[in-house]
Amino acid sequence: MAGGGEVGEAWSADLLAPGPVPAPRPHHLGHRERLRERVLNAGFTALHDYEALELCLFRSLPRGDVKPLAKRLLDRFGSLSGVLCAPMEDLKRVRGVGETVALDLKLVHELAQRIGLEPLHRRTVISSWSALLAYVKLALAHEPREQFRVLFLDRKNQLLADEVMNEGTVDHAPVYPREIARRSLELSASAAILVHNHPSGDPTPSQADVDMTRQVIEACRPLRIAVHDHLVVGREGVASFKALGLI
Repeated sequence: MAGGGEVGEAWSADLLAPGPVPAPRPHHLGHRERLRERVLNAGFTALHDYEALELCLFRSLPRGDVKPLAKRLLDRFGSLSGVLCAPMEDLKRVRGVGETVALDLKLVHELAQRIGLEPLHRRTVISSWSALLAYVKLALAHEPREQFRVLFLDRKNQLLADEVMNEGTVDHAPVYPREIARRSLELSASAAILVHNHPSGDPTPSQADVDMTRQVIEACRPLRIAVHDHLVVGREGVASFKALGLI
């Protein structure tokens, strides 16, 4: 019976011994709820850029910690606008970004562009200059390749269409003045505003830009289609040919 007592004492000691220490909870657990709660209480202005990007990424990646991914995206592209304007293939080169995340980010960019274009559809473009500048910066400031667009206007200077006429390399997009004149006739446009970007970031017009603009003006003149301005967009700002005395 004595041996049985020793076994009982050992069994009791096992019950009283501390169990294995539970692993610490991952630091990001509850972070999503806290971030949402902060927005609900203080609004979106309370968020840093990386936190706003996190909130967007929650929809694309329903599990896990997305803060490191948000910060990687901002480090890679420099800003929120840089992230949203980046091509899908460039986005997918960032670790953690698949097709779903890239597509969702491009959707946000597309919606932002459409919202920016709405005032130009409702009012005379010439009197909506600040809205026009905001729109072209959103559309083109971070484009990695040169893109040439034309805003076609009716006789009241209201927007008929915003069309990409050509895309090119990092420093050149071919422009065909006769094609711009032909498209103006198809749309019954009375005027146009030319827009292109400088991926280098510096919006200063080059001599090639000046020469090309004059060629477009000459192609449109016999058709009585006015070229109101040529805007060159870069990350450092927007240059207006008209303001610079080049038109």
